[in-house]
Amino acid sequence: MGTPEFAVATLDALLKSRHKVVGVVTVPDKPANRGLKLQASAVKEFAVKHNLPVLQPEKLKNEEFISALKDLNPDLQVVVAFRMLPEMVWALPKLGTINLHASLLPQYRGAAPINWAIINGDKETGITTFFITHQIDTGDILMQEKIEITENDDAGTVHDKLMTLGAELVVKTLDTIADATESLKPQKQNMSAELKPAPKIFREHCKINWDQGADDVYNFIRGLSPYPGAYTELVNEEGTKLTLKIFKTVKHIELSIPAGQVLISETNQLLTGCADGALEILELQAEGRKRMRAIDFMRGFPIHELNWRAV
Repeated sequence: MGTPEFAVATLDALLKSRHKVVGVVTVPDKPANRGLKLQASAVKEFAVKHNLPVLQPEKLKNEEFISALKDLNPDLQVVVAFRMLPEMVWALPKLGTINLHASLLPQYRGAAPINWAIINGDKETGITTFFITHQIDTGDILMQEKIEITENDDAGTVHDKLMTLGAELVVKTLDTIADATESLKPQKQNMSAELKPAPKIFREHCKINWDQGADDVYNFIRGLSPYPGAYTELVNEEGTKLTLKIFKTVKHIELSIPAGQVLISETNQLLTGCADGALEILELQAEGRKRMRAIDFMRGFPIHELNWRAV
């Protein structure tokens, strides 16, 4: 059970393992792009290429869907980046339902664990397999793997690392379940530290606050890059506004620039001040344009004129 590309890696790994995939559950096709042509999920596209039965329920409690799921007669269900399941679904297989979660549970329960780990400046994260129970992301842990979050990682690079690692971990987890050698670890045993949540991120959460320190702003930008993208609103002394998504920056702690002030250095660096230090913007996207290097953006836009400031 899954939807995006992150889940495809696991499905591919399962097909190459000793375990048999009897069916795939994903979201219904949705209108996409300007023509509103129906677009299948990445998981469905992969499943169809490999001749796997595909179920696409609008509602997970639908009687026809439950009946079709029972007909597949699964021993166990694997969930990767899908929807919250009702008990009648996750409790259906005799061995239960496992979930792959992109954090070291119990930390970062929720919809956006990769983003929040980077935004919070964590130096490591990981992947967890666990049994689904009534409360979201709280079931007994089966296996975990850690990775380092480097200074240059963003949500995209960590996503790709965990996607590959997670696919391998699911296969290892299923091997232990099939061989009856699995070891369960209740999450309450790991809850000595303060728990950090990972709620879903909406556009209103993505605006950059330049009054924060350079470290915090740097982590915020890379934690939202490439998706959904941190943004800033610039205004000049004539009142003209410009919205930019910012994807990649470099810290300059040694510089002293007023928070939010936009400057261009003698070497054509696009700089914005923070509470301490400044960030050099390397890659950005203006409304109606594609993502580009800041130097290319400045060639076509008079950012050096009229005293622009981030608000």
